[in-house]
Amino acid sequence: MSAALRGRRQAELWRRLSEVNDPELDEPVTNMGFVERAEILDNASVEVEFRLPTYWCSPNFAFLMLDGVREALEALSWKPAYRIQLQDHMFADEVNRGIAAGKSFGQVFGEMTGDLDLTALRETFRAKAYKRRQEAVLLGLRQVGLGDDAILAMDLPAFDATQLAGEEAVAQKPRYRQALLERHPQIGRGDGVFRTWEGVPLTAAMLASYLGDLRSLRINMEFNGALCRGLKQTRYKQAEFTDGEPTLVDFILDRVPPAAGNAPAVNS
Repeated sequence: MSAALRGRRQAELWRRLSEVNDPELDEPVTNMGFVERAEILDNASVEVEFRLPTYWCSPNFAFLMLDGVREALEALSWKPAYRIQLQDHMFADEVNRGIAAGKSFGQVFGEMTGDLDLTALRETFRAKAYKRRQEAVLLGLRQVGLGDDAILAMDLPAFDATQLAGEEAVAQKPRYRQALLERHPQIGRGDGVFRTWEGVPLTAAMLASYLGDLRSLRINMEFNGALCRGLKQTRYKQAEFTDGEPTLVDFILDRVPPAAGNAPAVNS
């Protein structure tokens, strides 16, 4: 494989992986640092090592993310063979043995949890993502000076043509559009693009209360995201001890490096 081809494929691999979201936080698993390694081997096959912030992360959450990784790898243009390894999780051995035996993630997690139907859980997370993206866009439109009546009267062409203010709003605009059309595919020209998850068009009279609910949801998601990042960083970082000896606090916070020769490879 030429260096140029490898580079193109590696870029495609990371692009596909970046489209997999943590279902609870609506953030790419690559941004969260959950993908420890994604490598294209000389035979063009792909290996992905996946690590969550804690040993006891919910099996259902793990399933949704790992299944997303599987879908991302199957969408690669060169259709490679692939291997996904879950690391440092309470069910890692069972998952990795099951996948090696040719079972689907649904079969593996279903055997462990007795629950193969995650439809309701997926819908809960999709609703949260929809609302978080929507709030960012609404606030970005207010920031450019548009009044609530003008914002809520927008149809898709007007929405697409309008510039938003703020980095978060700009980033969430295409993501909200995608979520909107996935949830409400019947929306067309002349239909308002701002409506509840259930499909009720937003009005100026309900907007203040509605935005309050969205703000509460965002704060909760941001807190959980910060907690996940902090837990992962604390769990896997290599600690430096100024006096050469770890303290009790270092052990409690899991900052003690493994013994020499047993240190896992981690991203800096």
